Amino acid sequence: MNPQTPIRLLPLLLKATLLFVLLNFAFIFLGGFPLGKLSLYNKIFPGRERFPFGENQRGYNLSLFNLDAMFAAHVLAGSPKAGDEFRVLLIGDSSVWGTLLTPEQNLAGQLNSQNISACGKTVHAYNLGYPYISLLQELMILDEALQYQPDLVVWLTTLESFPQDKQLAAPLVANSPERVKELITKYQLPLDPNDPALNHPTAWDRTLIGRRKEIADLIRLQLYGAMWASTGVDQFYPESYEPAQLDYEKDNEFHAIKPAETLQGKLSFEILDAGMNAASVPTILVNEPILISNGVNSDIRYNFFYPRWAFDEYRAALAEHAAAQGYPYVDLWDLAPMTEFTNSGVHLTPFGESMLAEQVGASIQNFCK
Repeated sequence: MNPQTPIRLLPLLLKATLLFVLLNFAFIFLGGFPLGKLSLYNKIFPGRERFPFGENQRGYNLSLFNLDAMFAAHVLAGSPKAGDEFRVLLIGDSSVWGTLLTPEQNLAGQLNSQNISACGKTVHAYNLGYPYISLLQELMILDEALQYQPDLVVWLTTLESFPQDKQLAAPLVANSPERVKELITKYQLPLDPNDPALNHPTAWDRTLIGRRKEIADLIRLQLYGAMWASTGVDQFYPESYEPAQLDYEKDNEFHAIKPAETLQGKLSFEILDAGMNAASVPTILVNEPILISNGVNSDIRYNFFYPRWAFDEYRAALAEHAAAQGYPYVDLWDLAPMTEFTNSGVHLTPFGESMLAEQVGASIQNFCK
């Protein structure tokens, strides 16, 4: 360029601006492209033992609303099924994910350390639990996981997963309206795909700028892969925590339902049935352990989550429904003493988890007998 030639900055700026605007709106047409499947996990970095979750840099982890990215980062997506593997998928909430537990201490880790066999093959359990309690969230994860050739699903659940007002409230569900719509159609669920609880993206939300946080989170998850690979740390473990509440107010309502009423017609058994019958994969249903307090007003409430009347009615209804549908069912609600719970009425200590693993392991082993 001739140094005497003036630089025409304005045309260059206009061209750059135009190109950015075009790129921003052209991103709308990439809406169907699964960005989340572009992952360094199971390639450069080992797959995670459980789904990414959390917002703490010390845990080398973050929460996503992208199910593709969650699976792409999980060890299940990078593990070709061996000929002698009996593949077990564990579905459930934060208790299955393992809040305050290392990957070795949670249910999947303890089952795998038992070196048990089923149907003449070696059991390998995969942790597909995810924090927040919602049957629809668990069905969404299960539906995606069926492509990975499970031999058996163990679905651990609890009453708090069942209320109809919980189903669309899970952040992962609320931010996955297209997947919810597919599930409603596929399983004929009695849900409204246009429910305002679902975050339907606008045209602007689908642009590059509108998706900037999602893209940044996907990149950040890849960057955390190096720290995960070198440390194995995937959540922050505080030196102390607030223990589960043992004393309660004289409150016996459950989700605004009073004892004089009934839970009948207010629990999402249709979603449970969809998951239990998904793709004809054998499934064991487990009513997971809960804390049973002996504190103030424990004659009214088992724990923070449950008035006694509501949980007792739920247990009876679930047992009756499982028997009527022929579901393999294990009720472990009172398995662990209250001393074996950590910061919640459903989060177990490592020893409490070993008690659960022993019972679940026995159910898996007996499945083929």
